[in-house]
Amino acid sequence: MPAASSLSHARPRRVVVKLGTGVLTTGIGQLDTTRIKAVCAEIAALRAGGTEVIVVSSGAVGLGMGALQLARKPKDVSKKQACAAIGQSLLMQTWQAGFAPHGFTVAQVLLTHEDLRDRDRYLGIKQCLEQLIAYGTVPIINENDTVSAAEIRAMLKFGDNDTLSAMVASLTQADYLVILSTAPGLIDMKGTKEIVPVVERITPEIEAMAGGTTSETATGGMISKISAAKLAIKAGCGVFIASGSEPRILEKLFAGRGPGTFFVPSGLPMEAKKRWLAFFQRPAGTIVVNACAVPVLRDQGRSLLAVGVTGNEGEFAAGDIVNIAGPDKEVFARGKAAFGSAEIPALAGKHGADVARLYPARKRLEVVHRNDLVLL
Repeated sequence: MPAASSLSHARPRRVVVKLGTGVLTTGIGQLDTTRIKAVCAEIAALRAGGTEVIVVSSGAVGLGMGALQLARKPKDVSKKQACAAIGQSLLMQTWQAGFAPHGFTVAQVLLTHEDLRDRDRYLGIKQCLEQLIAYGTVPIINENDTVSAAEIRAMLKFGDNDTLSAMVASLTQADYLVILSTAPGLIDMKGTKEIVPVVERITPEIEAMAGGTTSETATGGMISKISAAKLAIKAGCGVFIASGSEPRILEKLFAGRGPGTFFVPSGLPMEAKKRWLAFFQRPAGTIVVNACAVPVLRDQGRSLLAVGVTGNEGEFAAGDIVNIAGPDKEVFARGKAAFGSAEIPALAGKHGADVARLYPARKRLEVVHRNDLVLL
């Protein structure tokens, strides 16, 4: 595999392995126990070599559908939640059975986007995962579909477990994210019709190669995998997309000879706080800046001052995460607002002395401080 030149042959410290429903089942609700046992053996081999492994597993909704003998995924959110509630225990039982012969205990971790959006909960989850790894367990992470209606709705379009796996890889500062599915990698359908072995940069041409999915149990397709790869590589994590049915796929990938696509990580990973700002937030609104402010923020790494602000969109309070957009309304940064949306119109375009007269008791007058701002 040509990706070998982009890889270090040193054993990775930590990897996240995401498995799609198509890898884990042979049909709706029919677990492929043989394949799951094989994956568990591969992960056990990685662990024996000193690599920490976190698993992000799909399959709960599909297993619930099988238990209820449903041929099609329900459209009603509460019915999807019920399928997830039934299938989740079956999924964990299967993983524990697969790892038991290797002497590993699995740990169930159910997450929603809100868990990662709140800074305190984000840090708590990070600490919990570190402790689970320290105890020698294999964390099995899944979307908490039984309580998260918004996330289930998003699944219809975005393929949440692909995105979740990228978030987990960023959260835990993993070296690699491996997304295993029925797809053998990114295929150049408009050109060679072959797997693209290495992606140095995700361009519009690369994104155009992606397609969705028509599976009754899958939720994303290649579109969601490319989106997840974009998130992970910005956090400095290399990403593989490969077939979960390929024998000894993990061993082959980390030896640099596995079939699949490797996405080269960005040169310098963002610090932890800025990863949280960039990737784990649903912005409450947008602050619009003038043309002069864009290069000051983007190229000089400075704080956003009121003089550069022209207006805002949406309602937000001081302390909320907001997008920052240029005069063309294109979002180029994200940060924590020091003023609420009701205060922005009075501040917009004013110099520091004028802002100080409006807020004489405040020591900090930046609209978004550079320590709370990240470029996208």
